Amino acid sequence: MAETTPRDGELDETRAGDGQLLSWPFVVVMLSAFTYFVGVGAMLPILPRYVEDELHGSGFQVGLAVGSFAVSAALLRPWVGRMGDVHGRRVLVVGGAVVAAASIAAYSLATSLPLLLGSRLLTGVGEAAVFTGLVTVNQDLAPDHRRGEAASYFSVSLYGGMALGPAIAEALLKATNFTTVFLTFAGCCLLGAVFAIWIPRGKTMAVPADRSVLHGVAIWPGIVVALGLVPLTAYTAFLPLYADQVGFEDVGPVLGLYAGLVLVIRIVAARVPDALGWRRASAVALVGVSAGIGMMGIWGSAASVWVGTVLLSIGMSLLYPALLAAVMKATPESERSHAVGTFTLFLDLATGLGAGIIGIVVSLGNERSGFVVAGLCATGGLVAQTLLRDRIGRPARNTVSPAPATP
Repeated sequence: MAETTPRDGELDETRAGDGQLLSWPFVVVMLSAFTYFVGVGAMLPILPRYVEDELHGSGFQVGLAVGSFAVSAALLRPWVGRMGDVHGRRVLVVGGAVVAAASIAAYSLATSLPLLLGSRLLTGVGEAAVFTGLVTVNQDLAPDHRRGEAASYFSVSLYGGMALGPAIAEALLKATNFTTVFLTFAGCCLLGAVFAIWIPRGKTMAVPADRSVLHGVAIWPGIVVALGLVPLTAYTAFLPLYADQVGFEDVGPVLGLYAGLVLVIRIVAARVPDALGWRRASAVALVGVSAGIGMMGIWGSAASVWVGTVLLSIGMSLLYPALLAAVMKATPESERSHAVGTFTLFLDLATGLGAGIIGIVVSLGNERSGFVVAGLCATGGLVAQTLLRDRIGRPARNTVSPAPATP
C-alpha cells in the first residue's frame, strides 16, 4: 500500500524539522481548538438546565443527556483515527466541527429526551473526529524533542475554551433563551471549522484491510493514563459532595485553584515533560495524583483538600503530555491519527468506567473511601508504568511500514 503526499507542500509544513514549534499552522490549530471547545464547554451548565426546565427530566435523565455523547465518541475514536491516516487530519477537524455544530443547533428542536439523546450522540461523532484530528496535527507540527510542550500548549487552548464557554453561556441564558444559546455556541463550533481549513493535511497512507482496530503503540500508555485519570474523575464528581463535610461553604475556589494551577503549569512549565523525559515525567505525575487524592481520603480535613488539590494539579499537568509524547515518538507519521484515536479512547474509558467504579465504592462506603480507591488506581498506573516501561514508547510489531511515496 502506497503512502501519499499532501497537496501544495503541506507535508513540509508538518515536519517542523528546524526545531521550531510556534508557526502559523500551530497557531491555527490552537485557535480552532479554542473556539470549538468554547462551544462544547458551554453545554456543560446549559444542558442540565434544559433537561430539567424544558423537558422536565429527572436527575438520572440529566446525567444520561450530559454523558451520552461520550458513548459514540468512544466507539468511533479508533475508526476516525484510521480515517485521518488515510484522508488527512484536516477532514477530521473540519467535518467533525460541522457535525458538532449541527448537533448543538438541533438541541433547540429537541422537544423530548430521545430527540435530545439522538443529537447528543451526533455531538459525540463530531467530538471523536475533532479531538483526534487536532491532537494529531498538534503532534505533526512538533519537533521530536518538544512533543510534550506542544501537548501542554494544546491543552491550554482546550482548558481555556472549556472554562470560558460555561461562563458566557450562563450569562447569555439569563439575557435570552435556550434557543439563542444553542445557536450561538453552534456558531463557535463552526468558527472552529473555519479555522481548521488552514490546518495542514499531514502525511497519509493507504491502510491495509487487516489493520487492527487499536494501534499497538498506544494500548499500554492508554492503560496507564486511564488509571492515572481515575483520581480526577473522583475529584470532579464527588468533591462537591465531600466538601460540605469538611466545612466548605463553596467548593468553587478549590476547583478554581485546580483549573488555574493546571493552566499555569502547562504554560510556564510546558517544557518540563520533554526535559524530564516521558518516564520520569509520568512517574512524577502518577505519584502526585495518587498522593493528592489519597490524602483527601485518608486525612479527611479542609487542609487535605487544599494540599491534595495542589498535588493533583501538578500530576495532571504532566501526565497527559508525557504519555502522549511517548506514543507519538514510537508512531510513524502516517499512523499518528490511528494511535491518537486509540490513546484518547482510554481517556473516555477512564471517565466512564472510573466514575462507575468510584460511584459504587462511594455507595458502599463514603466519599473518602472513593478517594482512597481512586488513589490506589493511580498507584496501579505507576506500577504498570514501571513494569511496562520497556514496552511503552517502542514501535509495535504490527505497526504498518509505509511504502515509498508515490509521485
